[in-house]
Amino acid sequence: MFGRKVKKEKKTFDRENQKAVLKCSICNGEQVAGFKDIATGQFHEVAFVRNDRELKEFMEEYGVEDITKEY
Repeated sequence: MFGRKVKKEKKTFDRENQKAVLKCSICNGEQVAGFKDIATGQFHEVAFVRNDRELKEFMEEYGVEDITKEY
């Protein structure tokens, strides 16, 4: 409030069983960031990404250094 920057807590995910994925639509360019279970291939949506800033925020929030794109 009043211009103060609030420090966000880092959120966690199961790094052994999940990987960070950016699902991209070929048709309309929509992008959804989330985590894909390595064993089952099930995708868990976390955030709708509209621009590079939102992608950077997602990666910082979860401590992700690299993210793969899937179409």
